[in-house]
Amino acid sequence: MFGLDQAVAGYSDGTTTAIVVVVAIVLGLRHASDPDHLAAVSTLAASGREHAARSAARLGLAWGAGHATSLIVFGVPVVLYSSYLPAPVQSWAETSVGLLIVTLALLLLTRWRRGAFRAVTGSPEGCTHRHPKTRTRGQAYVIGVVHGVGGTAGVGLLLLASIHSKLLAVVALALFAGFAALSMAVLSTGWGAALGSAPVQRSFHRVAPMIGGASLVFGIWYALGAQGLVTYVL
Repeated sequence: MFGLDQAVAGYSDGTTTAIVVVVAIVLGLRHASDPDHLAAVSTLAASGREHAARSAARLGLAWGAGHATSLIVFGVPVVLYSSYLPAPVQSWAETSVGLLIVTLALLLLTRWRRGAFRAVTGSPEGCTHRHPKTRTRGQAYVIGVVHGVGGTAGVGLLLLASIHSKLLAVVALALFAGFAALSMAVLSTGWGAALGSAPVQRSFHRVAPMIGGASLVFGIWYALGAQGLVTYVL
């Protein structure tokens, strides 16, 4: 994002183990802040508000685990054999990420349209409001798997650019994937805590369409960019 990954990767000479390890960890922790990840986690965390922080933490961990699975499965052939997915496959993988964000945004907007996030007054005991159904960890894992496939090529290029030892490259990839999953869980927890706060709870029926609308626009732009129809500016 904004050349930050390349700048961080540039601190490694590819031979000093300690530096390679630190760079892989930093890249993994930063990875969750990519705009596509932010868009996805926003709609994930907003899918339910009951015990929001705890629920979002579970979803974020499952999402990160799925993302890490894709990075390992598709990244190992890259670092060992320089075997990349064909360009058309990479393009459609990125497109699927955009479409995935669009889908999450539309589902969120549909729930909002049906009144699922309408504010409720009174005590919890007397509340007849039905909380919106939260996504399951299995669903979040599948979303993470799809999301991870789209980012595999970029990750492999960064790791292969400086690391000469294949063993060290695999270790760096594993660290990257693991810390990316951790940062995604932390990010999701933060979003969940914010969405579960009392002020946001009271006005969430107004916040939800803004989150959904922004994610929808971003997802469409991301999918079109993956197909070369618009220009990426990140």
